[in-house]
Amino acid sequence: MAIRFRGPLYIIGVLLLPLAAAMVVAAAVDFHANNPDWKAFIYSAAITIFAGAALMLTTRGGPIELGTREAFVLTTMSWTVISIFAALPFLLSDAQLHMADAIFESVSGLTTTGSTVLTGLDTRPPGILLWRALLQWIGGIGIIVMAIALLPFLRIGGMQLFQTESSERSEKVLPRAADIAIASGRIYASLTVFCAVAYLAAGMSPFDAVCHALTTLSTGGFSTSDASMAKFSPVAHWFAIIFMVAAGLPFVRYIQALRGDPAPLWRDPQVRLFLRFAALVIVLVSLEHWWEFGGSPERALREVAFSVVSVMTTTGFINSDYNAWGGFSQVLFLMLTFFGACSGSTSGGIKMFRFHIMGRAFSNRVSLLIYPHAIRPFTYGGRTVSEEDINSVLAFWATYVATVAAVAIALAAFGLDFETAVTGAATAVSNVGPGLGPIIGPVGHFAGLPDSTKWVLALAMLLGRLELFTVLVLLLPRFWRD
Repeated sequence: MAIRFRGPLYIIGVLLLPLAAAMVVAAAVDFHANNPDWKAFIYSAAITIFAGAALMLTTRGGPIELGTREAFVLTTMSWTVISIFAALPFLLSDAQLHMADAIFESVSGLTTTGSTVLTGLDTRPPGILLWRALLQWIGGIGIIVMAIALLPFLRIGGMQLFQTESSERSEKVLPRAADIAIASGRIYASLTVFCAVAYLAAGMSPFDAVCHALTTLSTGGFSTSDASMAKFSPVAHWFAIIFMVAAGLPFVRYIQALRGDPAPLWRDPQVRLFLRFAALVIVLVSLEHWWEFGGSPERALREVAFSVVSVMTTTGFINSDYNAWGGFSQVLFLMLTFFGACSGSTSGGIKMFRFHIMGRAFSNRVSLLIYPHAIRPFTYGGRTVSEEDINSVLAFWATYVATVAAVAIALAAFGLDFETAVTGAATAVSNVGPGLGPIIGPVGHFAGLPDSTKWVLALAMLLGRLELFTVLVLLLPRFWRD
């Protein structure tokens, strides 16, 4: 059966309208600040509304039907098209970014990666700073909806383990997933408000508090200052740690907790693995940091806990330059770049549930070598893990590593040094933000990179955010055959 593009195009048209509304919000902020950039946002909103309305009008009529192939097309096309229109304010405003930089910044925002080509943030007008934060917040809720409602349906990388119904593809599957996605969105918005209030209490200005709350809950990491969170008080750092962890947990577990059943939040294997592993790393690195640099134990614990949580949840906020902590820390943070937090959260990376399944699969394989006739049932969160599920996770792992390697080779081919190429590829595919080294490290930025590498990194960010296979499957000729 031929792919029906009417449904995906109509939905993309609908999605462009809230993006235009966010542009109007940024325009209002600049207008209030007497900054002429408000016109750029209004022009961008007008173009976006026109394009969205045109798509809706030309594709309306009859019910919208989305099969598996249409869902793949919709996912990739929607993130790509929205990223293009989201770049308009960067092109038309006084930021005066050229095409490669504007697309890089918008993709980094919507994928909640947090890598940036903008410098001098402390003196930038409020509209463009809020726009960057809004992009990450919009991308964060988009990730939650995609992870809950779409990826399990597409059976990508073991995500079928998180289907909200049985494996039966009845008409009830998507509506129920949609209800859960709406409830998750309400929790996401509520946590953002609580985070903003906490930042206000920690001494941030109202504008800084709102912007950083938007980028904390989205695990995005864009800041209003070149110094990132280092500009703000230690109390703000502790609040950031709390809310970054909250954003890295599965939102469906919050729904269960609010309905009177908090136990699944702790019983979830990926939650326990995430929290225990983060705690272990924090303790080890804090002791090494305090031993090496001395100073206050509280400061050592705070700096390490903040950095570890920021990288593991793929937020990318910075409160100290962990690039200067020595070789042990550099290797460890490079490894943490790949982890991510929990599935169904706003974080990127491989996700903890895949580490859990890989560990169990390795343990079972070793046991079979010793006891070849033993039967060991493989379960995850109370569900039986099939051979197909395990193979799906293994395929994702292999594709993830291959993608990072391919991106690193491409970056090196365009002239980047080994450290920048490898860590740039890792941070882009994992949607973390900062890499390592003097160029794109915690206190660096991506502005000085060649335009060719920015296009490669933008593609890598989209690949990582969409769980790789969602995009790669479109490259197969047989996908497009009837």
